[in-house]
Amino acid sequence: MVNKVNLKQWGLSDTTKKEFKNYQENSYIGRIITEGNKIYKVITENGELFGEIQGKFIYKALGTEDFPAVGDWVILDRNSNTNGNAIIKKVLTRKSKISRKTAGNRTDEQIIAANIDYTFICMSLNNDFNIRRLERYLTIVWDSMSIPIIVLTKSDLCNDLVQKSIEVNEVAIGVDILISSTVTGEGINEIKNYIKEGITCAFIGSSGVGKSSILNYIKGKNIMNVNELRDDDKGRHTTTHRQLVSIPNGGLIIDTPGMREIQIIDLDNSLDRTFSDIEELAKSCKFSDCQHNSEPGCAIKEALKNGTLDADRWNNYLKMKKEIEYYKRKTDKDAEKEYWAKFKKISINRRKNNNYKK
Repeated sequence: MVNKVNLKQWGLSDTTKKEFKNYQENSYIGRIITEGNKIYKVITENGELFGEIQGKFIYKALGTEDFPAVGDWVILDRNSNTNGNAIIKKVLTRKSKISRKTAGNRTDEQIIAANIDYTFICMSLNNDFNIRRLERYLTIVWDSMSIPIIVLTKSDLCNDLVQKSIEVNEVAIGVDILISSTVTGEGINEIKNYIKEGITCAFIGSSGVGKSSILNYIKGKNIMNVNELRDDDKGRHTTTHRQLVSIPNGGLIIDTPGMREIQIIDLDNSLDRTFSDIEELAKSCKFSDCQHNSEPGCAIKEALKNGTLDADRWNNYLKMKKEIEYYKRKTDKDAEKEYWAKFKKISINRRKNNNYKK
């Protein structure tokens, strides 16, 4: 007799179970553990099996974001591989998803992981330390509907921990920050406190920051390969695919490959949350439609001048804002028209101001 898998321990919620009831006839539920080239490993109540998507599924998909991703709950036509691979018929509603724009010039949305409760943003305290990149990660995590936790790794290699901690606190407003090292064990118990039965945590960050080392430490065995540091003090790329694994004392972890590009998509509200200090400053500008260029009474310009707003943070905000506008124009014709109408209005006002000065 096959021992049944308790899918509640794999994160199955009452909400997802209720949605699944609408499809119960000749249907089975499972969660995506790994994904390959249209082939997926799925956990069901009868254990692991392989699944694939059918032609009808592909035909109906509007984009890459409609395909299953690691962490997704899906509906299958069977719950064993006795008669071949199972067919994935539908992806159930995601409660959260970490996504980014596909690398390159395409505007597709790439789902990194789905149905996550906490997302650990890992950044090492050696040469990988990059505040501007952290702001990008925070933005995509706020948008994911999961809760961000910052994990500063490799504290045993850091000589200026206090200064770096201050820098992170300045940009990670309202976010828990953990200091960790798999060499000394520092911070590991604090990470474990978030990983409880039925809770799914995703680990994201650049290549070699120590995500897989933390996972191995928590799991208690090497389930992910770990490479040594390079001569430049940076880690080598280790994880090559996304994978959902269960932890002995409860909880689930999704390890992800290091991301070379973090191109954001339509994340206006999340950007405002990451840069809440800038949004608050902008409210103090003399004019509600201030462009923060040459207008009088601009609170942003004043903050940059007196040093209360870091110039690099402001420039990163502008850069990400432009990326969002570009993505909108490429995917929404109305947004394209709105952009050029706004551009035209600003140009006319500038010409009027210049003529007035003369």
